[in-house]
Amino acid sequence: MTKADLIDTVAGEIEISKRQAGEVVDLILTEIKSALQKGDRVALTPFGSFVVRSRKAREGRNPKTGEKIKIAARKVPAFIPGKSLKDAIGGARGAGAKKSSGGAKRR
Repeated sequence: MTKADLIDTVAGEIEISKRQAGEVVDLILTEIKSALQKGDRVALTPFGSFVVRSRKAREGRNPKTGEKIKIAARKVPAFIPGKSLKDAIGGARGAGAKKSSGGAKRR
């Protein structure tokens, strides 16, 4: 789905013009971006949450030359899906699929 598809759907569902729907979608996206720029979490219950994560400075390599380079610390946006979204796409963990603690030995 593209932004244009989303605008078409909003315009059709609430019977407004595509221009007005475009303004609504743009306003929502602008507000989400503004909140993330301030470092706030944007929770759209039960869909999911947008958060800002800090990445540490690290050392990388130029893939072409193999030369070591410094990669600066930075902040990146991330999305954490909510339960209803996970359930809708079949991504929720079942009772039998527990996360491994990494400490147990396998036979």
